[in-house]
Amino acid sequence: MGLDSKLAGGCDAPSAAATRPQRADAQRNRARILGAAEAVFAAEGIEVPVDVIAEKAGVGVGTLYRHFPTKEKLCEAILLDRLSALTVDAQALADAGDPAAAFFGFLEHIVEESAAKRDLLVAVMGAGLEFDLAAAEVKDGLRDAVGVLLQRAQSVGAVRPDVTAAMVVSLVGATCQASTHNGAAPACDLLGIVCDGLRPQGAA
Repeated sequence: MGLDSKLAGGCDAPSAAATRPQRADAQRNRARILGAAEAVFAAEGIEVPVDVIAEKAGVGVGTLYRHFPTKEKLCEAILLDRLSALTVDAQALADAGDPAAAFFGFLEHIVEESAAKRDLLVAVMGAGLEFDLAAAEVKDGLRDAVGVLLQRAQSVGAVRPDVTAAMVVSLVGATCQASTHNGAAPACDLLGIVCDGLRPQGAA
């Protein structure tokens, strides 16, 4: 995401109308690069050269590097976009007819998304990027959306009353990260245990 320049007034300074198309082009290029990268990584693996991504996106390699100076930063951006999409998915379930199914089903959805992006997560963590810092605002939005689903599930007795949205997000996040380690149990199996702990004692 680029930074807008603050320009002094005067006849030599570009007008707002002149700069607007450039910003729009940059946004479109960034979106194309992210879409192409996600598709290429899914089809060919994360080791694919960046010039393949640039070609699929219809941009030059230089344009790709201006947006994402390293492949790890590109992976990070994809993960941030996926977190934003998860927030939208959670918000769409806010009025679901079955609060329990909506809540637990959404947790499964998070784990499935994480499993699909396992290589990206490993690359970002291995590069030492401050992903938690970069994702802080997005995670806040996701936590709030999960909180709505949680409260509705608690209102019908499907989840223990002492559970908070922060606990849920932390538990599911830890489950997703744990599954990235070699020899770890599948995330869906780990989530089953987590969900049993979230339910009131004796609940099915």
